[in-house]
Amino acid sequence: MTTPKVILKPSRAKPFFGRHPWVFAGAVERVDGSPADGAEVDLVSHGDNFVARGLFNSLSKIQVRLYSWDQGVSLDRAFFRDRLDRAVRLRHDVLKLNAPDAGYRVAFSESDFLSGMVVDRYGDWLAVQFTALGLANRRDEIAEVLREVLQPRGIYLRTEKGVGKLEGVEQHDGPLWGEPPPADLAIVENGLRVLVNLAEGQKTGYYLDQRDNRAAVARLCPGKRVLDAFCYTGGFGLYAAKAGAAEVLGIDASEPALELARRNAAANDLSGISFETADVFRHLADLVAVRRQFDVVVLDPPKFARNRAAVPEALKGYRRLHQLALKLLAKDGVLVSCCCTGLITLQDLEDIIAQAAVEGRRDLQILERRGPAADHPVAATCRESGYLKCVVSRVL
Repeated sequence: MTTPKVILKPSRAKPFFGRHPWVFAGAVERVDGSPADGAEVDLVSHGDNFVARGLFNSLSKIQVRLYSWDQGVSLDRAFFRDRLDRAVRLRHDVLKLNAPDAGYRVAFSESDFLSGMVVDRYGDWLAVQFTALGLANRRDEIAEVLREVLQPRGIYLRTEKGVGKLEGVEQHDGPLWGEPPPADLAIVENGLRVLVNLAEGQKTGYYLDQRDNRAAVARLCPGKRVLDAFCYTGGFGLYAAKAGAAEVLGIDASEPALELARRNAAANDLSGISFETADVFRHLADLVAVRRQFDVVVLDPPKFARNRAAVPEALKGYRRLHQLALKLLAKDGVLVSCCCTGLITLQDLEDIIAQAAVEGRRDLQILERRGPAADHPVAATCRESGYLKCVVSRVL
């Protein structure tokens, strides 16, 4: 059976010979054959040279997601087993993350050459998220491979807001295989016991990408007054309290998340830490109004922009956050600026920080530029996978 072909427009093949996995509809001249959405196709240049093999989706702006640059390779069960084996070897053999009660990212979409799929492990359970129709259609086969490779007790499917419309795929959160996760599922992260809600938590239940950043910031917190804005289920604040902070205040708009944060604090016998449910922007302004001061302020907001049209408003949001944070920082304070909006670059973030410092008449020194933990690698041929920025600064 002949594999359908997707033919590129003239002079549009270079990024894909360079192994970028996203072929947008605007780069496509025509499709030879009648591939079903989710089917295998060969991407070829305008001169009819083979480029790569991928999965087709006429319903998506990303019309082809590329997975193999070897001609004749079938994107079958054996192929995805090999890709998942490669991903697991990084986490187990290189990073040594596979303790029985650990939480870590098993497979990270483009970064593990599995565009459109994320797999996280929380102890004996896996959380899987599909953001591409081609892989979502293969979810039972992929779940079977994950069972073979990782022997979990259960696999839970999580969906991402808006993906159904973008990809033309209908999915619902719920068990994909095995036992449903317990309500009190816990992992151990850098010595902290952390409760994770796979069914209702953000992302796949927890922000595993900030693991190393939380540990790095905690080293700056002993004896300090710490404010953790957008703290979710405890985040940086739990680490700061464990490190011996004099006072920790966590703020988030989600009461269910903060209930879990309080349980996390109790599970670790942490004192001097409290949480308040509030709109973070409004509450920071209230704290400024009453002249509260902190030695460390952490800003770790959720994604502010999902498309380029939303970036200008997102930049305003980040700028306002930093203006408020600088008014709350005491002399020689530490500012931790996190940004998980992939469309906003590290340069953008640093420009915002610098502008806010100038407006606030504060001198600021950047101490560290950090990214996600190593189980969230960046694919050299898809730099968009390097979404998380974390800038640690001293404010004079």
